[in-house]
Parts: sequence; structure tokens; C-alpha cells
Amino acid sequence: MKTTVSLPKAKIVNKELNVHNDPRIDSYFWLNQREDKEVIDYLETENAYFKENMRHTEDFQKSLFEEMKARIKEDESSVPYKHNGYWYITRYEKGKGYPIYTRKKETLDAPEEVLLDCNVEAEPHEYYKARGLSISPDNTMMAFGVDTVSRRQYIIKIKNLITGAYFEETIENTTGSVTWANDNKTLFYTLKDPETLRSYKICRHSLGTSVTKDVDVYEEKDDTFDVFVYKTKSKRYIYIGSSATLTSEYRYVDANTPFEDFIIFQERIRGLEYGMAHYDGHFYILTNADNSTNFKLMKAREGATEKKYWETIIPHREETLLEDIDVFKDYLVLSERTNGLNHIRIMRWDGSVDYYLPFDNETYTAYSSINIEFDTEWFRYGYNSLTTPTSVIEFNMRTQAFKILKEQEVLGGQFDKTNYDSERVWATANDGTKIPISLIYRKGIKMDGSHPLLQYGYGSYGHTIDPYFSTTRLSLLDRGFIYAIAHVRGSEYLGRSWYDNGKLLKKKNTFTDFINCSEFLIERGYTSAQHLYAMGGSAGGLLIGAVINMKPELYKGVIAAVPFVDVVTTMLDDTIPLTTGEYDEWGNPNEAEYYHYMKAYSPYDNVTKQAYPNMLVTTGLHDSQVQYWEPAKWVAKLRELKQDDNKLLLHTNMETGHGGASGRFEALKELAEEYAFLFDLEGITK
Repeated sequence: MKTTVSLPKAKIVNKELNVHNDPRIDSYFWLNQREDKEVIDYLETENAYFKENMRHTEDFQKSLFEEMKARIKEDESSVPYKHNGYWYITRYEKGKGYPIYTRKKETLDAPEEVLLDCNVEAEPHEYYKARGLSISPDNTMMAFGVDTVSRRQYIIKIKNLITGAYFEETIENTTGSVTWANDNKTLFYTLKDPETLRSYKICRHSLGTSVTKDVDVYEEKDDTFDVFVYKTKSKRYIYIGSSATLTSEYRYVDANTPFEDFIIFQERIRGLEYGMAHYDGHFYILTNADNSTNFKLMKAREGATEKKYWETIIPHREETLLEDIDVFKDYLVLSERTNGLNHIRIMRWDGSVDYYLPFDNETYTAYSSINIEFDTEWFRYGYNSLTTPTSVIEFNMRTQAFKILKEQEVLGGQFDKTNYDSERVWATANDGTKIPISLIYRKGIKMDGSHPLLQYGYGSYGHTIDPYFSTTRLSLLDRGFIYAIAHVRGSEYLGRSWYDNGKLLKKKNTFTDFINCSEFLIERGYTSAQHLYAMGGSAGGLLIGAVINMKPELYKGVIAAVPFVDVVTTMLDDTIPLTTGEYDEWGNPNEAEYYHYMKAYSPYDNVTKQAYPNMLVTTGLHDSQVQYWEPAKWVAKLRELKQDDNKLLLHTNMETGHGGASGRFEALKELAEEYAFLFDLEGITK
């Protein structure tokens, strides 16, 4: 379609970057000046080009938005949970895009108390996000964090729940989370470095005093570590955690004596990861100690917490990843993963009971839900699958009876889960490894290669994309798309070794796995190269960028959302948020071996003169995780070198950051744009 807006062209200003005697020329380095008018003008030009190229789909985008919104119940409420004498409920009202946080005293029939109406708070702002609502032990005060820039730098506010008034003091540049001591007047919070945004310091604040009098309790000097603070479920201790990708260290103090010095639980040892829960005079420790790659459960007595005192409770198992634990007065609940599938194991402390909850699907997700109460025999968990909406289920660990507290409603009268099929298939990687793929599609589809397929991938940080239900995805499926999640190496879908084999000097496995999945889906007739699309965001955007440099001919189109594509330059700049904490994931390019390896796959560094698929690239000007200039530079270089007439669109949201638009439904507009881009390439117009 001919446009009236000319093709954007970023000026070329060659800058030489020389590390390890390897000169690189970066022609678009200048785009990293966020406040520069010329940079803003260029981004606006790209936005105008995007808008012009998508103009013919605007009516379709609006109908897609309304279609997706119509499936969502607007006057929605969360499942109430009880904590310290109150039932807590998050609800939405029709026509409003932000949550309302409420509570009721003792019974659900009690009058509602509104803790925070985010619709009111958000009114003056283009972007608004509240997080970390934390109630004081005596239920009279609430602290929470607010971000109005989308930079994930939260201002902590404190509210008197008796009077409704806010305390004068506010605390800036934090993670937004707060931990109360048991005296109801002392709280701990985490400061961020204003430049790198690293969480680096834990501070103590006394209610009603100036923030200038706050005490620095702990500062993390190692810039590859982040810090955080929280209270145990038993309410006995406050933990300060220091965490790198491969190493952890904790300190603790009695929550009743918050002015005492924190005690080190176990000093950091390179490669030792651990986390704890407290129960009945013991700490229960989830750890990879003693080469327990998939983690094991150990325990230590109060006062004897060094590793040499740890005793094994649940041993390491080669076939099962131990992901998390929930501690109750009489029960221990283990969240496990075997052969890629979630399992929930329930045990009595006295050893008289040990069983698994039954699940009979291969494309499901099951997980521990909100379980704050300690002295209860009821365990809450969530369940959904690619074809089944989410349910919150309450399970009696003693009687094994269960009740469904809430089933996700899909409004509109069109959805019937029996109209869809899901399956798990296995592709073969270049090295012979079997790669699982979760699929969903409309029943009756003929696997003759004629159907469009959207293949999604991530594959970093050990983060697993489980097969989950999505109401918005129905807009793809009902128009003939097949949807696939490629469980590539770099996640923990098949255990910790699955992650280890997709990072550092094995990172390329992530990309070749994704390609092998694409080839498998084509070979088996699920789709063809003329109808195959790929999508990923953030580190998943790196995946997309690497894949289309390697095998662009496999894909008709791709979507790269907030993509991490300028790997070498970013990882060499330790002033950029997150860089130093990422060395254990990608490697430190100040070391030649890692530099040359990541240079060999970095999407920006490997753009060449070849044909590329149709592309939609999105970013946010205030992105704190992947800076906007990475996708902007990438698109500029692609425009310079690509040898085709396919679409290349860059859309920068000038108001938001990494997570996109705020508000419950605003994000649907961005999704409608992405879907319209795919549908347009397929010739689907309604």
C-alpha cells in the first residue's frame, strides 16, 4: 500500500567502539540520547510511518480491541483471601481501567473498606502503577509504591487507614515494596541506584519522621547483586536477601526487635543458591547445595544456620526440579516440575501423609496461589490449560476435598473449550535434543501447511513460559491461526540443566532450538514458511532478532516487543540498568571469550545484506529494562542493509516503559495493533 509518509532514514554518524583490539563501527550510537530533540524527532518520524502503514487497519484494530475487551468481565473481583482478621479483595468496576483494593473485617458480609482506588490516583497521569501494598501488623496503616513514569522507580506512600490521611513523608527511588516490623512503626524498604536502577540498599524508616533520618541497614557493594527485604510467613523474622543469577545470601533479624543488627544466615559462596521458610524453630532451605542442580530441601535450627548444619529433608532428584515450597502448621507443600509438567506434592510434617494432586493433561499450568494463613488445612492453587480458563481451587489437605472458588468467565457467548484441541509435540534439535512445543488450534484444522501459525518463544533467565489460557488469543485461533509455545533451552521447562544449556557460552542453543521447532512445524504440516510468524519480547526479542539473522526465510513475519538486540554494547556499559547483574546470564564481554561469543549472535551486530521477514518492532521511551535505543538502532540498521520490500515498522510508545501501557484495557490496544499486523499479512480483514 502506498503511503504519504516517506521512509524514515536515520542519519549515519560512525562511532568506533574498540574492545579486545576488535574495532566495531556503530553508525547509530547517537540514538541513545533520550533528551536530544533530533532523537525524539526521529522516533516521531518512525511513529508517523508506522501509523501511516497501519492506517488501513485502524477500523479492524478497533473491532479487535472491542472483541477482546468484550470477553473480559469488567466488574471483576479477585477471590478474597483472609489475613490477620481481614478479607482482602481486589476488584474492578465497569468502565474503569484500574484496580480498587479493598478489605472487609472478619466476614465477607462486613462493610467494604476501600484501601486504594487506583482510578482516582491515576487521573492526573498518562501512566500509573501501584504495587507492594503492605498492611501494618495492627491493621491501621498501609504502605505502597507508585510509579507514574513507567521507569520502575517507585515512590513509597504511607496511609493512615483509620483517618484516610497520608503521612507527610514519601520515599523516592525505591522498588515499591515495604516490610513492616512487628512494632507497627518501623518499616524497611529497598533503594535503587538512580542511574543503573540496581536495587542496592536496604533502609529503615520510623513512621512520622523525616526520610533524611532513615538508617542505612545494609548496602550491597557487589554490583552484580540486587537486594530485597521481606518478612517470613511465620511473622517471626525479617530477611534481607542479596541475589545474583547464580548466588544468594541472606541476613535476618527478629521482627520484634527491628533495631538489632541483622545476622548472616549463610555467607555467599559462588554458585550456592538458597532461600528459606521459617517454621517451629527451624528454617527450611530450598537450595542447590552439594551439586543439587534441580534443588533439594534442607533444614537448620535457629541459631545454627551455617551450611555445615543443614540437614537434608527432600533429597535432590535428577528428574524433578523443586521450584518452591509452602509451609503450613501441619503440612508442607512442594511445587515441582517433572518432564516439563507442574506437580503439587502435599506432605504432613509427621510423615503420615504424602501424595500428589492429580493432573491429566500435557498442556496445563498448575501453581500455588495466595497462601498467607499459616494455621489452616486449606491450600489454594490455580489451574488452567491452553484450552481451559483459569480456576482458583481451595483444597483440603486433610480430607482431600476441594472446592472451586472462582472460574474465569469468558464473556460474549462464543467460547466453548470443546472447539479447541491442544497437544504437546517434540522437535529434534541439531544436537539430537528433544525440544517440547505446546500447541493449540481450532478443532478440525487440516495439517496441510496452509494455516498461519504464531510461534512464541523466550528462553532466558530460567524463566519458563508455561502453557496457559488466554482470552485474547482466541482472536487468533478463531481466525484460523495455530498458536505454539516453543519451550527452548534457556528456560527451566525440563529442569535446571535446561537453563544451564541455554545461557552464557551455550546461548546459541536457544536460537537453534527455536529454528528447529519452526522447521519441525513446517515439516509436520502445521504451517509453511509462507504462513509462519514468530514473536518474542525483551530477551525473547533477542531470540527473534538472532533467529531472523540466521534463518530469515523461515518466517513470513515477526513481532519483536521491547527487544534486547544490542547485546555487546549494552553489556559493555555498566551504567545502563541491569547490566552488571546480567553477567551470569550472558557473560562479561570485558572478557574476550564472552565478548566474541555474544558478538557472534547479537542481533544488531549481525544484521547483513539479505532479505528479512515483515517486521513489527515495539518499544517504550522510558523502558528501564531494555533501553529504547536498542530497537531504534536495530531498525535503523535494518533499513540501511535489508534487501527486500517487506514491511519494517517501529512503534515507540512515548509515554511508557518495558511493560507497555498502564490500565487494564490500554494494553489490549497494543495487542490489537500486533494482531492487526499479523492479520494484514495473511489477508485477513475482519
